[in-house]
Amino acid sequence: MSKRVSLKDIAREIGISTALVSYVLNGREKEKRVAAEMAERIRNVARELNYVPNQVALSLKTGSTRTIGLILADIANPFFGQLARVVEDEASKAGYTVIIGSSDESSHRSAAIIETLVNRQVDGFIIVPAEGSQNQVRGLIDKGIPVVLADRYFPEINTSHVVLSNYEAAFDAVKHLIRNGYKRIGIVAYQSGMIHMRERVRGYREVMEQHKLQKAISISEIRFEHMHKDVDEAMQKAIRQTKADALFFATNSLSISGLYCIKKYGIKVPGELAFLGFDGSESFDFFYSPVTFVEQPIQEMAKESVNLLLGQIQGSSVIHHRQLQHKLIIRESTQLA
Repeated sequence: MSKRVSLKDIAREIGISTALVSYVLNGREKEKRVAAEMAERIRNVARELNYVPNQVALSLKTGSTRTIGLILADIANPFFGQLARVVEDEASKAGYTVIIGSSDESSHRSAAIIETLVNRQVDGFIIVPAEGSQNQVRGLIDKGIPVVLADRYFPEINTSHVVLSNYEAAFDAVKHLIRNGYKRIGIVAYQSGMIHMRERVRGYREVMEQHKLQKAISISEIRFEHMHKDVDEAMQKAIRQTKADALFFATNSLSISGLYCIKKYGIKVPGELAFLGFDGSESFDFFYSPVTFVEQPIQEMAKESVNLLLGQIQGSSVIHHRQLQHKLIIRESTQLA
């Protein structure tokens, strides 16, 4: 078994002090006024010798593990996969590694992941919170662990969050359908008390009421753990009972499940049913009638979340509430009825 390369080995190879090597490899060369040429040489020799930092020793010395915990609601949802990728990229630029967990919309699973990551001494958390996880977030705040909520938040907890303006996004989407002549518009949403879902349903309901279409309001509430079954039943109800001429799906995963049902039952889009989704997906592009959807600014959401968290890690106590704007991507699935 080969001996682990140390700072002393690098210093001996170049003929300089161990302290000088330490300054450079810990990113303090400017603070210690190390010449750029020397800093570059130290890094090159460290690479040549396959130097690997001792993270345990480093964390004991600095009080930081340079790691961030990212807890997603559903890693199978393409939206959260994209969010995770950008968070990883942004954190990496700042020298942080991201450890990812998926709660699957379960507060029990979320609690287990948080406990594991706290024990691993992550420097902070970016959390897409599951319903019922308020006390977990409060617990982190009480421990002084930096935390930023993304995509959704708890109004009763004053912590930094970065979310979409969900009410406006849903209002704008359904208004587009109404302008295109659709009147029997239903919404397919998760059965949830979380504010992001409540706001999307509220936006749908209020724009329908403003256009005197309250009698046509139809809200299908889908259980996360029975999503495909419930969406299938909601689609059958929309076709056979409410005679919907348009459906608005409130999340990416619901949209994709809805497309499967449309294929299964041979529904023609937009001839028989207009289809409006949430978040982009490759499946939207390959569907025979390209899907109109609400686009969330995923990159901005991820970058803002990382920046706010790093600010907290560096000592900021300022609470930021960021509300981002959507974009409606209009394509063939909502053409004029």
